[in-house]
Amino acid sequence: MTRIPLLYDARIVVAEPGPEDVILRPPLPRDEIEDVGAAVREALAFPLAGPALGRLVGNGSTATIVIEQPSLPIPGVQIGPRHAAIAAVSDELERLGARQVTILVAGGLMRRTTPREMGFLFSPEFRRRFRGRVVVHDAEAEDLVDLGRAGNVQLRINPALVETDLVVTVTAAESVLHGGPAALLAASGRESLRAAGALSLLETSASQGWRIAVEIERRLTERVKLIGVSLTLNAPRVAGPFAGYPQDQEAIERMLRSRVRRLFQIAPAPMRQRILDGLPREQTASAVHGGTPSVAHAEALIRGTHFKGIVLDEPLDALVIGIPPTTPSIPRERPNPVSAAYLGLGLALRMWRNMPPIVPGGTAILVHPMPRRFPRPTQIPYRALFYDHRTAHDIEAMRDAEDAAVQDPVAIEEYRSGRACHPLQPFVEWSACDASAHRLGAVLIAGCRDAQAARQLGFVPVHGLGAALELARGRGAKRIGYLMAPPYVPIVVSG
Repeated sequence: MTRIPLLYDARIVVAEPGPEDVILRPPLPRDEIEDVGAAVREALAFPLAGPALGRLVGNGSTATIVIEQPSLPIPGVQIGPRHAAIAAVSDELERLGARQVTILVAGGLMRRTTPREMGFLFSPEFRRRFRGRVVVHDAEAEDLVDLGRAGNVQLRINPALVETDLVVTVTAAESVLHGGPAALLAASGRESLRAAGALSLLETSASQGWRIAVEIERRLTERVKLIGVSLTLNAPRVAGPFAGYPQDQEAIERMLRSRVRRLFQIAPAPMRQRILDGLPREQTASAVHGGTPSVAHAEALIRGTHFKGIVLDEPLDALVIGIPPTTPSIPRERPNPVSAAYLGLGLALRMWRNMPPIVPGGTAILVHPMPRRFPRPTQIPYRALFYDHRTAHDIEAMRDAEDAAVQDPVAIEEYRSGRACHPLQPFVEWSACDASAHRLGAVLIAGCRDAQAARQLGFVPVHGLGAALELARGRGAKRIGYLMAPPYVPIVVSG
């Protein structure tokens, strides 16, 4: 019988799928680029749309490189293709005669990157030799530049995007809300960031966020020159003794039989966390595209969906998703109940193309203890949503809570100082959860240790995975899927 491990916070739960069940494994990487820097320079010299970089940079001109916090994929790597791409673009701008280069870290509503956390963004060698300036976006800054309105959404962007001669986005194509023009959106004001939702993270037609991002790109093009680089990243791979996970079943069986796994289960939680964080991982890129940010990103995203995607012939009746012990943002922390739900419902279940992976009225099973932990001060804004028992069930109460959150001067100051996320971020994550949950008949929390926390969010607490599977079958589920995640990869439903 096939056995598969599922992350249960900082522990591992072993599942045994039935004969009609489906194991969703990400495919093996196809192509790997050995020299990412050379590929970036070629993409900028031969873009898919628009003029080449050499025609956009004048001698003595200024340039702004827009990058995102590397929140996806999960898990991440310490040094990867994105670091090489940022360095290559900076070097190319300097070679072409740019006088001043600014790097804008576009973090949206997530906690602002502090100087101590710059190691997540740049390689040590690049940090030592970079002579430009680094600006961390502030969605509450008073000097945001007004670009008008897109429908009823006010568009305000960081001044570093307009007080320059050229803007270059350097991102990875993870979703329609991560990378490409979404990097420009992540450098905008709270109004546009709150309105940037999506039913699917892989289809532009189902994303209000994509439309807003493309509109910002269009209006920015009227003011400055604009070009972008989008990387198609392969899924992170575990190196060392467990190399081959999760694609190779032999590697999985070797891990399940190992003494390390048995010791891991009985080890204290901090030790388990250090073991998971210390697993050697590597990541490569399969393609690099250049051009206007929306065109380059769309091409890279299609290629990534094709290369990394899991193909289903039809939607499943239920899907089991293991939730890792990490937040969806940098720096990684233990998640609170809202963030844990977001990893499963807002990320894993929105990474679909053609149609959702679970039938309407089906069941999602999230494997997580759902403890009430809100580390201070980084996750304090989540308490405003979680501890108001109305917000998960009452739209009007949700709006009232949002209005109160953005008018809290202490919460805003905590965000601006880099100590906490923006007070709107929990509501963005919960809206993403609702985009998936409203189609489902039930969301079960397998292994829930805090039943009240699950019920507070409208979920059904269940003692263990076996009981959750029985409950799903009692609701009519015949075909149950087990998602080998993270990493969260595209799910393409062909039926």
